Amino acid sequence: MNVPVKPKPDPAGSTLLVTLTGRDHPGVTSRVFAATAGFDAEVLDIEQLLLRGRLVLGVLFTEPVDRDGFTSAIESVAHGLDMDVEIAEGEGDNRPRRIGRTHVTVLGSPLSPEAVAGVAGRIADAGANIDRIVRMARYPVTAIDLDISGSEPEHLQMVLAQEAVQQQVDIAVRPTGIHRHAQRLVVMDVDSTLIQGEVIEMLAEHAGFGDQVAAVTAAAMRGELDFADSLRARVRLLEGVPASALDQVYESLVYTPGARTMIRTLKRLGYRFAMVSGGFTQIVERIAADLGIHYYAANRLEVDDGRLTGRLLGAVVDRAGKAIALRRFADDAGIALPNTVAIGDGANDLDMLATAGLGIAFNAKPVVRDAADTSVSVPYLDAIIYLLGITREEVEAADEAAGVSG
Repeated sequence: MNVPVKPKPDPAGSTLLVTLTGRDHPGVTSRVFAATAGFDAEVLDIEQLLLRGRLVLGVLFTEPVDRDGFTSAIESVAHGLDMDVEIAEGEGDNRPRRIGRTHVTVLGSPLSPEAVAGVAGRIADAGANIDRIVRMARYPVTAIDLDISGSEPEHLQMVLAQEAVQQQVDIAVRPTGIHRHAQRLVVMDVDSTLIQGEVIEMLAEHAGFGDQVAAVTAAAMRGELDFADSLRARVRLLEGVPASALDQVYESLVYTPGARTMIRTLKRLGYRFAMVSGGFTQIVERIAADLGIHYYAANRLEVDDGRLTGRLLGAVVDRAGKAIALRRFADDAGIALPNTVAIGDGANDLDMLATAGLGIAFNAKPVVRDAADTSVSVPYLDAIIYLLGITREEVEAADEAAGVSG
């Protein structure tokens, strides 16, 4: 059976944009529309903003036949509420401005006026328009979300990436569309991303090679060494370490601030989570159980007679292996690659970040930050929630309803 497609309406002819500003009062919106209900005007668009008790209400109407009576009715309402009103005539609705729709999220700690001016200036230089601005969070970072029209996301990404460095803020540029509301798979690196520090360095302390292993780890994360070769070399230094050291390291782990909040919040929305780590299964599988992570991939240390042998079992989960794992997890979860999010900090995360629909460099090395879709430089993992369109108020309301504190 063929269902006829309903045609889109043609743009309206003459229109009136009504803007009321002033101190908020109960019933402002209802009074405006009650006053205009008797006229042959169609509502085309509505925007309303409340900031510290100050209200801005904008309504776009088709022009009624009795324009003078319509205008007088609105002015009477504004006068009664002690609000300012402006009525501007135009042609059509704002549909032409909806070309090239993009979401831009800006994170700052703090967020300075200079940074906002710089971002807004680059948007204007790109020939784009800011249609709407909403605050996503006030703490632990200030996050604002901007609806942009008139420029393609790829172009905005380029110009705003330069401004982010100049203003020392984080900026994420994402195309708008229905996919923004889809279920997603979030794939995280573990060491120095989900947890603070590097597990292999903690284990090396038990063997007396902490400083030596830390230096090799840093070089590998900067991309100066082959990860697989450097990992095997570091693991060899662990020969003879009691397997009980794995328990001690696990008990000493510290999650990155905001990790539990991010995972708890997104799981409520049906998101799936995975960890891919150049670290060790003996640690990662316990983290997965603690946080309710759905999938994980890591390297397994060989243990013999209660001690580490200094060898790995099986293939190394390296830079390429992380991307392969992401694809495998997405396929298992039935989630398309454009709806995957990857979070990492080191050079061995680059393939994974490039494979995901959204690659986020979290407090990353420069080589990673430059290659990722966006970066987060504040030390709070739950800041990523704001990049996905969720506000701090929504997180706190959901936690309160579930009886979660802190």
